[in-house]
Amino acid sequence: MRVSTKILLKLNKLFKAPVHPLNLQNDGVMSYAMWQYTKGAETIKFYLDFCSEEDMFKGKTVLDIGCGAAGKSLYYASRGANVIGVEILEKYRAEASALADELGLSDKFTFVCADAASLPFEDSTIDTIIMNDAMEHVSNPEAVIDECMRVLTPGGRLFVNFPPINHPFGAHLSDLIYIPWVHLFFSEAALVEAYKELAKTVPDGDDRVAFRISKKEDGSEYFSYINHMSIKRFNRILKSKGITPAYLKHIPLRSIVKPLAALPLLKECFVKMVVCVFKK
Repeated sequence: MRVSTKILLKLNKLFKAPVHPLNLQNDGVMSYAMWQYTKGAETIKFYLDFCSEEDMFKGKTVLDIGCGAAGKSLYYASRGANVIGVEILEKYRAEASALADELGLSDKFTFVCADAASLPFEDSTIDTIIMNDAMEHVSNPEAVIDECMRVLTPGGRLFVNFPPINHPFGAHLSDLIYIPWVHLFFSEAALVEAYKELAKTVPDGDDRVAFRISKKEDGSEYFSYINHMSIKRFNRILKSKGITPAYLKHIPLRSIVKPLAALPLLKECFVKMVVCVFKK
């Protein structure tokens, strides 16, 4: 084991574990799908300065990209929408369907296993698309944006929010590694080694490792489920597409660091969420 990995593991014991849905599920507190459902209102709160919840959902056909176990999709359905949850992992279908039945929303929800870079829908058929904490995970964000704009109806809107990679927990490892900004201080090789070691302590550790870690052609391992989306990279993508957001806001980590979140050299570390809306 690397010396840096040993240091990381020792430091990790000094930090309190954040609340994480995978750990809540393991502890029998609630399922991943139900956790998503309870957080449904939080996934749209950032947009309510721009439009109302009713305007987003009532009577609309909604596409929820990266829906996971679809708890948030079902929250949107409960607000009056007909929702299609798009998820690349088939394993979530059963959990999503079970919660839809439990909530009495099966008639308003459809689970589709597909790659967001190649959506199986006709042009101009979707009123609202939501990408909540998904833009930082897709392997080809440029293609995903193109597909979203293709399937949106004229006047339809794409709602995007994501934490930039240099967010304190932007590495998306907080289910097992609790150190904020850990990915800025340790190499990816050390993070992979530490994560695999910590995964041995939880019953679903093998699944977590398989979901997060892949091998490159040279045999080295890396976290393949994030694309290292930064504010700078996102802006560069939008510029290359000639897309101007109808609404754009950077939410600071805390009000006290708001001045830091506005500075070009520091915002990547002190912005909690990039929030934007695109209109076709």
